[in-house]
Formats: sequence, C-alpha cells, structure tokens
Amino acid sequence: MPITSLEFDVVRKMIYERAAIVLEPGKEYLVEARLGPLARADGCTINQLIGRLRNGTERSLSDRVVEALTTNETAFFRDVKPFETLKSTVLPEIIARKSASRQLNIWCAASSSGQEPYTIAMTLKEHFPQLLNWQVRILCTDISTEMVTRTKLGRYSQLEIGRGLPAPMLLKYFNRVGLEWEAAPELKRWLDVRQMNLAAPWPTLGKQDVVFCRNVLIYFDVDTKRSILRRIRDLITPEGYLFLGAAETTRGLDDQFESMHIGSGGCYRVLGAGKTVERRVS
Repeated sequence: MPITSLEFDVVRKMIYERAAIVLEPGKEYLVEARLGPLARADGCTINQLIGRLRNGTERSLSDRVVEALTTNETAFFRDVKPFETLKSTVLPEIIARKSASRQLNIWCAASSSGQEPYTIAMTLKEHFPQLLNWQVRILCTDISTEMVTRTKLGRYSQLEIGRGLPAPMLLKYFNRVGLEWEAAPELKRWLDVRQMNLAAPWPTLGKQDVVFCRNVLIYFDVDTKRSILRRIRDLITPEGYLFLGAAETTRGLDDQFESMHIGSGGCYRVLGAGKTVERRVS
C-alpha cells in the first residue's frame, strides 16, 4: 500500500530534525524504495514501520531510517578533476609551504563507504613519496554507522572496484580477500574514521589543510548550508583549500570564500588567502 501524505510528512519531519536532510514533496517514491527493505527485514509493511516511527519510542528504528534515507553514492576517483587539481597544484603548494612542520591534514566530510579518502591516500602515495616522513591524517566522517564501518574495513566488491579504480593501483594498493578487495595497511594507517552528523554540533576536529565536502550540501536547506560552510571556514587553515561537488557552490551562501580556477578543475579558498598562488593556471 503506498504511503499517505501524512506518513510522508512523518518521515520528512524526522529526517530533517535528525540529519537536516530536506525531502521535497514528490519524493514519496524514494521513501517507499528506501524503507521497503527495512520493513521487510522487520516483518511489517512500510505503513506499519512509519507508524512505529511516529510513536517515537524506538530510537534504534529512527537511526535505521536515517541510514536508509542517506544517499551513499560514491566511486574511486569520482569526477576525476578534483584529484587532478589536488595532485597538480594543491598538494605541491601545501608541501612547499609546510616543509618545516611536515604535517598534512585532510578532511573528507561525507566519506560514505570510503572510496574518496582511499583515492586521496593513493594519490599521496603515488605522487608524493616525501610524505612518508610526514605526519599525515585523512579524517573521514559520515553520518552512517554502516558507512563508517565499511570505511574502516576498506573492503570493496569487484563492481565497486570497477567504478574508477585503475588496474595498476588496484594491484598495488589492494589485496584480494575472497571475492572482495581490501585496502592495504599503508593506506589505512593514514585514515582517522569517525561517525559525525554535519548538521549537528561538531566535535573538535583540528585545523585542516584541505576539506572535501563534495555532493552533500545539495541535500540541505540554505540555512544548514551556510552553517556548514561557516564552520568549515573556522577550521580550515588560512591558506587551506575546500572542494565541493560539481553542482555545489559557496556563491550566495558564504561570501568569505573565493573560487579558484586551476587548469580544468577548481576549488575554493578563504577570501584573500594564498596570494602567491595564481588564480588561473592555463
């Protein structure tokens, strides 16, 4: 039985209050598709499951519904250009600037099942061998308990591996475990994986040289986007870099960021930072 408008409102209100995710009218089909497997696992209908959700007495159910409705689309080297920009311009500039402290902090703010942070780790390993003597930390956070667990484990199916990971890097940085591939310990040791809700109060994360917050702002309303960008600006180093998704921008949300156009890619920096870096590189 399709969910009613009142049932949709129950789910929409809960997901906004818990995760600040906006479900627009017309997304009933998405709720039905995502909650269907959850209801079947509990031996009930979607309508009955939403009824239990409305009662508000099962915190674990609310957690599972949030997990089910969170989009976890990701891939190795997704969109390619951000990682080319990281390799060609961002990391060389940071490494030169921080050669004395030899510390590098990168935050993947919505790391999903971990392909993005492992891509960054492989980029560092493959092109910047001098970082072996540095203190490198790739902070990985996600709202989903399941995704945090998967990132820590670092295991991927052949289908997931086939989405963007070049064969030479697969053989160099992953080990076969049964039908899956597991990231090598040399990649895992750089990752600091934590569960975190971007829309809730943040724990102490420390200053970050690079922040990847890609393809997550699109799910929030304007006020939440502004809050997240402001807090990123507070923790990013004065000359740090912010990467957003291709469909995302700081324009109209935070005028303290400026766009950097580097080759065929781009990113953002706090206004006035890094005057020694060319705004455009042909």
